[in-house]
Amino acid sequence: MDLNKVMIIGNVVRDPETKTIPSGQNVSTLSIATNKVWKDKDSGEKKEKAEFHNLVAWRKLSDVIAQYVKKGQKVYVEGELQTRSWDDPNGVKKYRTEIVVSNLIMLDRLSNTEVSADIATKPIEKKEEEIDIDSIPF
Repeated sequence: MDLNKVMIIGNVVRDPETKTIPSGQNVSTLSIATNKVWKDKDSGEKKEKAEFHNLVAWRKLSDVIAQYVKKGQKVYVEGELQTRSWDDPNGVKKYRTEIVVSNLIMLDRLSNTEVSADIATKPIEKKEEEIDIDSIPF
């Protein structure tokens, strides 16, 4: 059995970028930073390191992200890791690992008072396909 699941809480690094692909689907890309803080055991000095994570969201979740998520917000993200590859203009193979978002919860209050806190904190759920019980072969 395999599992590909990521859960991260971090801060949005820049405003999401949203575009519509030729099939008509919306896709949003954004980055979040997670910070690790520790005390160096030799010097006793406080150390900090940031990790940056690339995210991609599709369809309705993309629309919600484009409308409500802004740089600096704290978000909780669930998804799965995906690595894409392509050749750059010089023919060099490039790779990008990103989180394909399945759920996003905004943890900060929104400054727009017209948006209810319920919308801001409600998880985005995937719509499941309806299955005809009679079509199952067993």
